[in-house]
Order: sequence, then structure tokens, then C-alpha cells
Amino acid sequence: MDAKTIETLLEDVKAGRISIQEAVEKLRRLPFEDIGIAQIDHHRSLRCGFPEVIFCLFKTPEQVREIFLRMAQTGHNVLATRASPEAFAAVKEAIAHPGLSYDSQAKTIVLVQKPIRWRPGYIAVVTAGTADLPTASEARITAELFGSRVKLFCDVGVAGLHRLLGCIEEIRRADVILVVAGMEGALASVVGGLVDSPVIAVPTRVGYGANFEGLSALLTMLNSCAAGITVVNIDNGFGAAVAACLMHRKIRPDGADNETDQQNTHSGPAAP
Repeated sequence: MDAKTIETLLEDVKAGRISIQEAVEKLRRLPFEDIGIAQIDHHRSLRCGFPEVIFCLFKTPEQVREIFLRMAQTGHNVLATRASPEAFAAVKEAIAHPGLSYDSQAKTIVLVQKPIRWRPGYIAVVTAGTADLPTASEARITAELFGSRVKLFCDVGVAGLHRLLGCIEEIRRADVILVVAGMEGALASVVGGLVDSPVIAVPTRVGYGANFEGLSALLTMLNSCAAGITVVNIDNGFGAAVAACLMHRKIRPDGADNETDQQNTHSGPAAP
């Protein structure tokens, strides 16, 4: 439940469209709901501006289904990350909705029940290689579900700087930039030295043995000589996207420029 929903609920009570008892029933689940296997934080949107998201790794398909179903019953959009095809199959059995979708590359389950209100401007997601797309896709889907348009710039790593320079002007126009890179992770420093927007570096585990499952990229990004770069954990496209959306809200505080539906939300990078 978010601030807008509560405002609407109070206006309905004031206008006599619903009774006080009905309003109390709707508010009963605040601030959290204990369902035995989890305590769902329905209050998070009010505190943080983002709803709780289901982290599916190490949960059984049945647990994911139960949590997803309870969150879907609020009528809001729902996101689950690190979801297996089996988890999606379990959710799909319980929820028959045209706004339900699964992205096998990002490993995300998305349920869109309310129109997404787009914020002006866009976030750029820049990948060093095609192998970084799973993490980049998780970031893109998260950001788009939370109202930020995304432009994806794929495979522009430091092994061929001319590829990056070919799209750098469009990257510079982004309000926030996510740089997703494995191997040695140098792309974040290069981009950070070319732009005046906030840069969030996302190391990935892409690389050979001495990459140490992403540790080399993480350390390179943490030791970047380019000022103003923020670094998240290895493969944490979700965390990077949430941070980027929070920044985007502060940069573009004047509200949404239009609404759209599921078909226009996750079919690809949204146009600015």
C-alpha cells in the first residue's frame, strides 16, 4: 500500500463511498502480514517509496507462489527476482492475469496490475559485453517497473573504445547511468570520466579464473580513479536499479509524463 492508495481511501471515506469499517479492513494488513513462511512488509512503499520485492533464490516454488499471491491480492504491481522457471510455473498456476510475465534472461517475474507512471528523462544501462546482459536485464526490468524509462547500450566495453564513443552523447543525456561490467571492470572508470551524471557501477562474475567470480571487477570499480562512481555488489542489477530510481526521482521530481501498460513496459528499452 502506497501513499496515493491511502489518500484515495481516506477521500472515499470522507465522501461516503465506503464505510469506516471497510476502510479499517483495507488497512488491517498494515504494516505487515504474517503468513507463516514470511512476514510481508506492506508498509515499505510508504517508508521507502518502493514496495517489497520477492527474492526467490533458495525459496521453493511453493513458497514463491504463496508470497507472490498474497502480494498480488493488494492490487499493486509485484516483482520477484532470481526466479527459476519452476517458480514462475507455480505462480502462473495461482494467478491468471495478462500482466504476468517471466524474463528468462533476467530471471524476473513481473505482475503489472496498475498502469506504470513514467518519469521524464531516462536511465542509461551500459554493458561491457553481451555476457553482462542477465544482470543488466534485471536492472532494466526493475527500473521500468518503478517508473523510469531505460535505454540499453550493449557490448561497448574497453576492448573497443570506438563502440562506446559512438553512443557516448546519448549516454551523457541520461539522468543516471548504470555501468555493468565483468572481466577487469574498467568500463565504469572510462564512463565516469566522460559524463556529468551519477554513475552506478555493477560488477559481474563474467570472466576467466583470475576474475574470481566478479571480485576483480568489484575491486577495480571500488578503486576507480574517476570521481563520483558508486559501486554495488556483484551481479546486483536489482540494487543498482533501485538506487538509480531513487536518484532519478530527486532529479525529476515533477511527476509522470504519461501512463502505459504491460505491453509497452518490458518489450524493450523505452523511448525518452
